[in-house]
Amino acid sequence: MRSRFAPALCYAEMLFIDYGIVRILYNNRHHISKDVWRSAQPAPHHISWAARRGIRTVVNLRGPEQSFGTRWLEQRACTRHGIALADLRLRSRAAPTRVEFQSIKDLLEKVEFPILVHCKSGADRAGLMSVMVRHIHDGVPIREAVDQLSFRYGHIRSADTGVIDAVFDRYLEAEAQTGIGFWDWVNTVYDAREVSTTFKARGWANRLVNGILRRE
Repeated sequence: MRSRFAPALCYAEMLFIDYGIVRILYNNRHHISKDVWRSAQPAPHHISWAARRGIRTVVNLRGPEQSFGTRWLEQRACTRHGIALADLRLRSRAAPTRVEFQSIKDLLEKVEFPILVHCKSGADRAGLMSVMVRHIHDGVPIREAVDQLSFRYGHIRSADTGVIDAVFDRYLEAEAQTGIGFWDWVNTVYDAREVSTTFKARGWANRLVNGILRRE
């Protein structure tokens, strides 16, 4: 990848193997609070756009194991524009564990804002992270922050990705009954395995999300 053809090869991988050609046309980018943006996987010109708007940190929810070409281009663009790149691998088809919730909290408490959070499509993991950003950073109650998991952003709760909604549904039920705070609930009541095993998706939704949209 040190050859002069490296950028072209990485672009080809991003566009045609990582389905970046769709994201070039529509990056699912939204300004969700004063210093927070969410989007699908950014291409280099999206990073340039973010730099012009003062973004200081890009939070990659795909983890460093994502498509090599996509990752190389993102890291290179962030370095060129003086933007920090933080990795946090989240899952879209399993309830976050307590450790994962704590990792989200720890990251949001140390990164420099303004930030851009992204996954591959900007719908599911970006939705989960956006709920947490709104709650942790902006102080918005979970019952309001969950609007970040919405069809507006491409999130389909009837598919396997709806397990994320099920987590917050469980919390809101507990809050209504006992008034428990979110982090107290996560640390003392929450059972990620129970939520994952009891959630049932619908076949048509999975065919759409996994087959047609090819979500990660």
